Amino acid sequence: MSQDVLQTPIDYLKGVGPNRAALLRSELGIHTFQDLIHLFPNRYIDRTQFYKINTLERNNAEVQIIGQITAIKEVGQKRGKRLVATFRDETGKMELVWFRGQKWIRERLKLHTDYVIFGKTNLFNGVFNMPHPDMELKTEYDKSLSSAIQPIYPSTEQLSNRGISNKALCKLVEHLFLHIGNAFTESLSSEIIEQQALISKKDALLNIHFPKNQNLLARAQFRLKFEELFFIQLQLVYKNLIHKSKIKGFPFENVGSYFNDFYNNHLPFSLTNAQKRVIKEIRSDMGSNAQMNRLLQGDVGSGKTIVAFLSMLIAIDNDFQATLMAPTEILATQHYNGLKPMCDVLGVKISLLTGSSKTAMRKEIHAGLEDGSLHILVGTHAVLEDKVQFKNLGLAIIDEQHRFGVAQRSKLWHKNSSPPHVLVMTATPIPRTLAMSVYGDLDISVIDELPPGRKPIKTVHRFDSNRLKVFGFIRNEIAKGRQIYIVYPLINESQTLDFKDLMDGYESIAREFPLPNYQISIVHGQMKPADKEIEMQRFLKGETQIMVATTVIEVGVNVPNATVMIIESAERFGLSQLHQLRGRVGRGAAQSFCILMTSHKLGNDSKTRMETMVRSSDGFEIAEVDLKLRGPGDIMGTQQSGILRLKIANIVQDKDVLSVARSWAKKVLKEDPKLRLPKHLPINLTYVQMGKYKNIWNYIS
Repeated sequence: MSQDVLQTPIDYLKGVGPNRAALLRSELGIHTFQDLIHLFPNRYIDRTQFYKINTLERNNAEVQIIGQITAIKEVGQKRGKRLVATFRDETGKMELVWFRGQKWIRERLKLHTDYVIFGKTNLFNGVFNMPHPDMELKTEYDKSLSSAIQPIYPSTEQLSNRGISNKALCKLVEHLFLHIGNAFTESLSSEIIEQQALISKKDALLNIHFPKNQNLLARAQFRLKFEELFFIQLQLVYKNLIHKSKIKGFPFENVGSYFNDFYNNHLPFSLTNAQKRVIKEIRSDMGSNAQMNRLLQGDVGSGKTIVAFLSMLIAIDNDFQATLMAPTEILATQHYNGLKPMCDVLGVKISLLTGSSKTAMRKEIHAGLEDGSLHILVGTHAVLEDKVQFKNLGLAIIDEQHRFGVAQRSKLWHKNSSPPHVLVMTATPIPRTLAMSVYGDLDISVIDELPPGRKPIKTVHRFDSNRLKVFGFIRNEIAKGRQIYIVYPLINESQTLDFKDLMDGYESIAREFPLPNYQISIVHGQMKPADKEIEMQRFLKGETQIMVATTVIEVGVNVPNATVMIIESAERFGLSQLHQLRGRVGRGAAQSFCILMTSHKLGNDSKTRMETMVRSSDGFEIAEVDLKLRGPGDIMGTQQSGILRLKIANIVQDKDVLSVARSWAKKVLKEDPKLRLPKHLPINLTYVQMGKYKNIWNYIS
């Protein structure tokens, strides 16, 4: 049977009709036979086991019994009547009870005929009873597909109200299997099926809906998860291969005087092995004929900037220009201030372009870019403006890429006749599983060690009741000449409330740390950029000892002398945000501290977040916990939340399956990039089919 039958509109299935079809479309997104086949149950009720009446126990598990009705009576009660039937098997008797619909039920019950009943039991006056049981004649039960482990499908209130119960959905799926038979085409090669010991596609689909036993259900789930992840990975790996073969980059063959002079004579500190490894990976990418498309992950303070700078020098050594884009002015300015002294030593020309750059400065930058005398441009989104034209842009570095959309990245590409090499940097550790799925078409480099001499930051969790002790600790640190951050949460919906929290906090801190002995800076989102800048500069120069702020400092200032980060209402922050904030301290040689302040009332998730922060300083471990708590959509932020609409796999729980699927995708494409070998025919057909019916492309943003 071809896949085309599966594209039949759901209206044509027995038992559906126009009204039900409209409901299935609007409530569950089921448009075709294929959509219904892929409506996988979210749990199952095991009806493979039968109980005897004399083995029943008092609990709330659902049980299934075979027996016969031997008597029926109506019993009066305070309001109305109830219908009671005596039900027996060879070991004893119990009662079946109905409180509504008695007349209809009574007419249909057959005495002395085998029934299979299913439901929860209660013990009343020493006799078990089952209210409103599910009942089926034993002859019908034996014929049914779903007699073993019963599927429970996703549903909505609207569906239940309109009479499409779980039983009705089971019936529809049953009709579908009977209608199309078992003629599902295999989608994987026999090599994969044999080596991974997978069951066939048709057995997997049948057993995901109507499993014969627990073992077959587990094998069906594994097979379908593997397949779903395999085709996503196949697409991403294929995209990467195409990219490398089709999109020619500029081969930077020279590692010349700028790079060597800086590396040998001006490195401010010796590089870690991780930094050396990453630079090697970047050099080999840029030296090949393909365009580099690499993601560089490294925790806060792991030294990504120096790696970026050395990469830019390779571009400049080959007579090309480089640009570094950051999401905010503060961050762009910090990058510029960090790079400028290194450029000055080498005679490399660097400029900064942001929204607040003056017209005269802009003109000068535009001219320098066009005649090639300006080597490096650091900036915000302003770099993407059409007026900004390079003579020959060879390398584009994007910092904190999740804040830039795909469209914005492609604008950079069009600044040149040929696209520049691209290096995407992020200090937000992305769990490996998510990186493989979301950035699967990029090559990934990780800086996984901190520079020597960095002391790990000590993190503690304190309740509001310990505040006076915390103030005492701050006094001691300031007496040693250190500086302190105190950060308040900012939640967009309620800026007024947060502003009040911040001002209350500021006032209580001002009382504890009065002038003239102490100076306090305050920075929040409602200030003018120029005022923010003045306060930041005062803190940077050491004129103020305490910086009270909302999260505007999350990515930004680098103050080596700041050793204490106090996070107020820490339970209102996500894990990755807490980790980012903690990374603002620990920049110098002195021991640094992060103090998480919370109220006593904490939910389970908040407790997990506090415990994780106190226990671990590994950004990747923290990101894994964050992924478990929040799910993949949230981690990537709104702009990319639609990335993985998976039908059955879960990239957190199924990360082992994901790794296996990715290695198979790589192996298949390495051996047969065009999927032309006879053994890969099923994969090729399925892949083409998915593109045709858009069943895979909706996974990928």
